[in-house]
Amino acid sequence: MEQLVKLATQIGERLNDNQQTVTTAESCTGGGIAYMLTEIAGSSAWFERAFVTYSNDAKHDMVGVSQETLVAHGAVSEEVAAQMAEGALKAASADFALAVTGIAGPTGGSDEKPVGMVCFGWATKKGVVTETCLFDGTRYDIRRNTIAHSLCRLLSYLEAEK
Repeated sequence: MEQLVKLATQIGERLNDNQQTVTTAESCTGGGIAYMLTEIAGSSAWFERAFVTYSNDAKHDMVGVSQETLVAHGAVSEEVAAQMAEGALKAASADFALAVTGIAGPTGGSDEKPVGMVCFGWATKKGVVTETCLFDGTRYDIRRNTIAHSLCRLLSYLEAEK
């Protein structure tokens, strides 16, 4: 928890210094990333809003993931993560968006998409970057590692923007 608070604090400092905002679109973490970001005092200055898009309908209705993409690639895919991030960025009018969609388990995995597979999307007005990771461990471990990875990458993007 201490590592996550440190990351969230650094993210908040960078965003606040640059007068920028961030939004999240989360599936497998159920709002855990937003929770960590809003643990930081003063986060209302730089945290715009969160979208918890656990179901396919929520992904479509709240952040504009196309039904065609959901059918063609499945909810756990880089294509969906990209559309989640882009949709959240637009809906929130934020400077940065991060999105996660994955299989935290212990059930729900397949040979093609095993438990622990998480797809990420980070978006700015300049474009979107996606990544897929495979995390080991319990449901708790997978969700915590997803939160940590998404915050680490967001911080690296913010530092690169300097």
